[in-house]
Formats: sequence, structure tokens, C-alpha cells
Amino acid sequence: DGKPVLLGNLRLMEERGTRLNGTPATAIKLSEEGKTPMYVAVDSKIAGIVAVADVLKPNSAMAVKRLHEMGLEVTMLTGDNERTAAAIAKQTGVDRVLAEVLPADKAIEVKRLQGQGKVVAMVGDGINDAPALAQADIGISIGTGTDVAIEASDITLVGGDLQGLVTAIALSRKTLKTIYQNLFWAFFYNAILIPVAAGALYPIWHIRLDPMYAAGAMAFSSVSVVSNSLRLRRFKAPQIRTTD
Repeated sequence: DGKPVLLGNLRLMEERGTRLNGTPATAIKLSEEGKTPMYVAVDSKIAGIVAVADVLKPNSAMAVKRLHEMGLEVTMLTGDNERTAAAIAKQTGVDRVLAEVLPADKAIEVKRLQGQGKVVAMVGDGINDAPALAQADIGISIGTGTDVAIEASDITLVGGDLQGLVTAIALSRKTLKTIYQNLFWAFFYNAILIPVAAGALYPIWHIRLDPMYAAGAMAFSSVSVVSNSLRLRRFKAPQIRTTD
């Protein structure tokens, strides 16, 4: 009919001077159910509300629980309004919610968390997440996400299952622990045997290490480090069960 149609959030409607006629109460109710309300106005008059919602992955709550068990703080960064974000946070059990964040401000929020002394790992899959992924100490993209997000991240999870996030963190910690073990034993081993091979005990006890035995000991040191590293092949990812 040639009438202008406007679709958007409450902020947009207020900026355009649209008369809402009591619809914010309905929008609040929808937000508390975890839905994002969008107002529809025709010719500057409210015509209705459309509610959309992202369906939570079945294992989201259990994934957050696993992250808590690992001693991690989980923050949700979203452009949704505060009520919708709070409803989703309640379902998943996240610790902190940063709502109504514009796409351009996500990297700023990550930087603010870093300014508080936190080491930030950002998980995202959209084009708008790319700057935040690049800003974070560790950027983790979902394999089913956009190419831009994958390019900006440090780690790409295969598939869109949150099990991959839990597995990646657990495997990273196990790998780092193995590296520390290898460094300790290599340093301890060499700190004892290198002086012996150099003849440090000969002036007192006339003990010398035959070059053949020294070579064998060096080979044993390398074998022990490699063998310890191969234990990572027996790594089993922590499983998260699907909630009903």
C-alpha cells in the first residue's frame, strides 16, 4: 500500500518515534523466555512483535559445567538484550553476561577483560566475531562458522559440537604438562650425567664414564622423553552428556 514498514529493536523504534502502545510488556515477557523480540511498525504505528530465538545446542549446559570443573570462568558476549541474555545464561549456567554488545564493540569488551588481568579465550563463528577472535589471547573458531572467523582464530574446532572445545582445552593442558615433565627430567638427567662424563668424579674416586656408555645414556635420555610424549596417544577426551 506504499506505507513504510519498520522492523527492529526497541532502540530503533524509540529513535524513529514509533508509538508502542503497551507492547514493551509483551516484549519483556518474550525476553524472559530467552527470545529476542523485534518490533514491526507500519506507517510509524506498531503492528506487532516477532520473536526469534537461537536454539541451544543439546550439550551446552554440560559443556559449561565441564569448563567450570576445569576452573574456567565463562562469559557470554551477545548482542541480545539483557533479559534475553539473562534467560539464556540461566539455562546454560554461564558466570557473566555482557549483553547488547554491538558487533564492532566485541573486540573492545575482550580488551577490557584483558585489562582486568584475565587471559581471554574467545569462541566465535561469525564475521562479526573476527576482530574479537584476533584480539583475544586465544581465538577459537567453530568449524561450521565463516571463513573470516576461521582465518582470524588460533584454533579451529572440527564441527559445531561444544565437545570439541572441552577436548581442545583438556588436550592442551595435558600436552603442556607433558612438556614440563620432559624439560624437568631432561634437565635433571643431564645435570647429573654431564659432569660425570666430563670426569668430575675422577680426581676423588677415579671414576670415569666410558664414551660408549655416555653415548648410550644420551640415547636413553632421548628415548625416555619421546616415550613420555607418546603417552599423549592414550589421551581420552572428557565426555559431556546431552541434557534432556
